[in-house]
Amino acid sequence: MKVDIKIRGIDNVVKTLNSLPPEIVSQRGGPAALSLAKGARMIRDQARTNILSGVAARGNVSTGLLAKNIMVTRARRGPQGFNGERYLVRVRPKVAHYAGNRRNVRLGRAGKAYLTQGPAYYGRFLEYGTSKMPAYPWLRPAVQQKGRAAIEVITQDLDNRIQKIVTQLEQKNR
Repeated sequence: MKVDIKIRGIDNVVKTLNSLPPEIVSQRGGPAALSLAKGARMIRDQARTNILSGVAARGNVSTGLLAKNIMVTRARRGPQGFNGERYLVRVRPKVAHYAGNRRNVRLGRAGKAYLTQGPAYYGRFLEYGTSKMPAYPWLRPAVQQKGRAAIEVITQDLDNRIQKIVTQLEQKNR
């Protein structure tokens, strides 16, 4: 389950970034990756809050397993023709035993266990619902609640990081 936020109309910004020195544009993402991660963590924290409050609002008691397994990861590859950094807010595909139930885990190649029913499996049902259970969205509202604030944090943090690098380069190249 993923939610993509696309910012359009910044072609000139991309051209400018491509002409910058390697301290700013690097293989590891540079300041852009750090800023995007900061914004993604804001959305992750809101998603954790939403899942815990949603479970409590229905009168259930949460084990906290799903909330603990909501994480931010850097995407290794983007879609075909995509250039740039990408961070995902997703549920960790962790092997988890609910109440000691061994049916949830199967052995795959090389004897490694893989998850058939864990936090990601149940998180999907909560987000979208089933034929027998209504949807209790928690990730999409997190993006709606914190999306604009995350974009502001990303732009402000990116500006601060670039200014810091420019200052360091000015002192170095006097």
